[in-house]
Amino acid sequence: MNHSLHGTVALVTGATRGAGRGMAVELGAAGATVYVTGRSTRAGRSPVDRPETIEDTADLVTEAGGRGIAVRCDHMVPSEVAALARRIEEEQDGRLDVLVDDTWGAGRWIEWKPLWEHDLDNGLRALRNGLETHLITLHALLPLLVRRGRGLVCEITDGDDMFNAHYRGSMFFDVVKVAIARLGKMLDEELSPHGVTSLSLTPGYLRSEEVLEIRGVTEANWRDAIPEDRWFAISETPRYIGRAVVALAGDPYVRRWAGQSLSSGQLAKHYGFTDLDGSQPQASALFADAYFGDKKDANAEDYR
Repeated sequence: MNHSLHGTVALVTGATRGAGRGMAVELGAAGATVYVTGRSTRAGRSPVDRPETIEDTADLVTEAGGRGIAVRCDHMVPSEVAALARRIEEEQDGRLDVLVDDTWGAGRWIEWKPLWEHDLDNGLRALRNGLETHLITLHALLPLLVRRGRGLVCEITDGDDMFNAHYRGSMFFDVVKVAIARLGKMLDEELSPHGVTSLSLTPGYLRSEEVLEIRGVTEANWRDAIPEDRWFAISETPRYIGRAVVALAGDPYVRRWAGQSLSSGQLAKHYGFTDLDGSQPQASALFADAYFGDKKDANAEDYR
């Protein structure tokens, strides 16, 4: 798939770290020009208060073979998102081929307790930060794709259809993630007459920078954390979902997936790409069998 997207213009929102960074870098490795947005810059951190920056992500995109363009943007502020849309339109002669809608940043407001015990202000902040940002982004950026009569929109969420059938343990978290998956489906009803394909996409158990830090491991020795968390054995790098986006963006028959809720593992089986270690983690299949199903002793290695 490398270097198959030369001439493609992509936007990855929430690309400071995690899945957003992984998707941006893989799009760059395929030759795309990638605008990466977020609130953490070398000049100052966002309220998430982590060290990763959008400039770092843009540099990684360029190093991978594409062209990374960092744009500081708070996707809660419509005027900033509108300015982003104008910038892309002016710099790329109206062209935007791939919109990866990945804003989140609401984890610090999620409480894993019943709705009536959850701090209401925190829950509403999570809804605004996790869902309103997607709507604001779509409102401003979709006209670029519609006017061209082509393109791909990936709504990034947590969980495919299997997960959406189960409660995630926090009402506010669940509402946001299910709503984003629903966005991928509803958008296709509006976009398909204009030649644009929309879908939702989820990673499996993501080994993000923060997750590795919490587990006390690095990417080099991540397996050392498995004894404390058996599910970590099915985890995947952020680049895995990035390769899923590249496969979708380069597929002339991408409409086969229109409106669906997809996972990185599902698409790896279809398109044949792997994670960085050469495996194909199937997190949804493992959780369906061993967590939600009756195969409690399932071995994660059988699902890689």
